[in-house]
Amino acid sequence: MTNRWKSIGLAALLAGLTLSASYAEAAGVLTIGRREDSTTFDPIKTAQNIDNWVFSNVYDVLIRVDKTGTKLEPGLAESWTASDDGLTYTFKIRDTKFSDGSPLTAEDAAYSLLRIRDDPASLWSDSYKVIETAIATDAHTLTIKLKNPSAPFLSTLALPNASVISKKGIESLGAEAYGEKPIASGAFVIDEWRRGDRVILKKNPNFWQADRVKLDGVEWISVPDDNTRMLNVQAGELDAAIFVPFSRVEELKKDPNLNVDIDASTREDHLLINHGHGALGKKEVRQALDMAIDKKAIVDAVTFGQGTVANSYIPKGALFHFADNLQRPYDPAKAKEMLAAAGASDLTLNYLVRAGDEVDEQTAVLVQQQLQKAGITANLQKIDPSQEWDMTVAGDYDISVNYWTNDILDPDQKTTFVLGHDSNNNYLTNYKNEAVKELVAKARLELDPKKREEMYVDLQKMAKEDVNWIDLYYSPYINVSRKNIDNFHQNPLGRFFLEDTVKN
Repeated sequence: MTNRWKSIGLAALLAGLTLSASYAEAAGVLTIGRREDSTTFDPIKTAQNIDNWVFSNVYDVLIRVDKTGTKLEPGLAESWTASDDGLTYTFKIRDTKFSDGSPLTAEDAAYSLLRIRDDPASLWSDSYKVIETAIATDAHTLTIKLKNPSAPFLSTLALPNASVISKKGIESLGAEAYGEKPIASGAFVIDEWRRGDRVILKKNPNFWQADRVKLDGVEWISVPDDNTRMLNVQAGELDAAIFVPFSRVEELKKDPNLNVDIDASTREDHLLINHGHGALGKKEVRQALDMAIDKKAIVDAVTFGQGTVANSYIPKGALFHFADNLQRPYDPAKAKEMLAAAGASDLTLNYLVRAGDEVDEQTAVLVQQQLQKAGITANLQKIDPSQEWDMTVAGDYDISVNYWTNDILDPDQKTTFVLGHDSNNNYLTNYKNEAVKELVAKARLELDPKKREEMYVDLQKMAKEDVNWIDLYYSPYINVSRKNIDNFHQNPLGRFFLEDTVKN
C-alpha cells in the first residue's frame, strides 16, 4: 500500500530528540521509532502503511498472509470451503473474543465485510462489490455469496483494511470514537494514543493466540527525522526503528549493539504525475518526462546498491510481474524534442518534497538536475510531511515521489487502486483510460491463470505506454533493532509479526 503517510509537526520532532519516560520502561515493552503518527484506527478509512502496519497487530483478519508473503493461511476463519461454481464461500469462525471480552462471531465478520463494501467513507469499496451477500448462518458460520466468480477474492480477505471489527462496539461508540480507540480482535489493544507522539499498545489477553505473544506491549513512537531516529536506537532510547536511510546501512551494521534487518519487500518507489495539470495531461509529455529521468543514476546514488530499477507498477517477485516490460532509455535530448513537438517547451513543474526525509530530498535534487537537461524546470517545494498527503489528495502538486507496498498477494488490489477506478483519482494522479479500466475489471473475473497473466502483462504494457506514473526502483524493507530484540521482521507485504517478537 500503500503509499504515503501523514506525519507530525515540530512538537513531535522535539519529542523525538529526547524521548520521554513512559510505559515503555517496563520490561517486555518494545519501542519502535517511525516517521509519522497514525491517522486513524478505522480500517476502511485509510490506505496508508503507517496505519496498516500498526493495526495489523490490533485487528485480525479472516485469512492471513504467511510470513513468507507467498501463501494464505487461516486467521479468524479456521477453515473455509467454496462451491463448485465459485460463487459461495463458507467460513468456520473460531470460538474467540474481542478485547472487551465480548464474543467475536460470524455476524461481526459479515458486518465488517459489508461495511468495507458499502460505507461511503470506505477507500476500498471497489474490491468488495463482488460480494452479493454476507450472512451469519450461525455464530460460527459465515456464508458469502458472490455476484460472479472472483480470482482475487480470498486474497482480498487478507487485506488489513478488511479486518474484523466489533459490530456492537462500533454501533454503540460511533465510527469516529471507534477509530480513535477500537475494540481489538488482534494480538494487542490500544491503551493510549497520544496524537503526534506515540501509540501505546498492550497485550490483548483475549486474543485467540495470546499464548504466542511474548511482549507485554508495544509503543510506536513518532520521530520524523531519519538521523535522529537512528541515533535514538544507537543510544538505546528506542528498541527498534523502521525506514533506515540507505546511506546509514553499512555504518549501522558495524555497531555491535544492533541488528540491521533487510527483508524482501513488494515496495516500489515511483514519481506521481498529476495528469489534471495542463501539459501533464498529454501522454507525449509524460513519456518525455520518463525519458528525462535516469533511474539507474538514482538507484546508484540514493539506494547505495540496495535497490533495483523498476520497470512496472507490479513489483519484481510479485504475481504476474512482467520482467520484459518497457524501460525507456535515458535520453534528455530526445525528451526535449518530444516536449517541443507537444507544445510543452520550457515546462515548469511544482515538485512536492518531504522535508527531513533524506532519501526523498536527495532524489528530488537528482530529478531536478536531470529534468533541467531536458529543459524542464522543477521547483522543489519542501513541506512538512504532515501537509504532503493532504496536498496530493487535493491535487495541489505536479510531481512528487511516492511509494507503494502490496497489501494482498493478488495484483488486483494495486491495479484497481492505481489504474482501474475513479474514487481516488487512480491514486492521486487523475489518470484516465477507459480501455485500461475495462481490462482491470475483466482480469478480476478471469479464473484461468494463464489467460489472467496475459491480461496483467497487457495492463503493465498499457500503463507504461500511458505513463500513469514513472516507475523508479524496487527496494527491500530495512529496519534496525537492538541486539536484545529477536524476530523483528516484516513479510513482503509489510506486516510485522509482533506476536513473535521477543525483548530479552
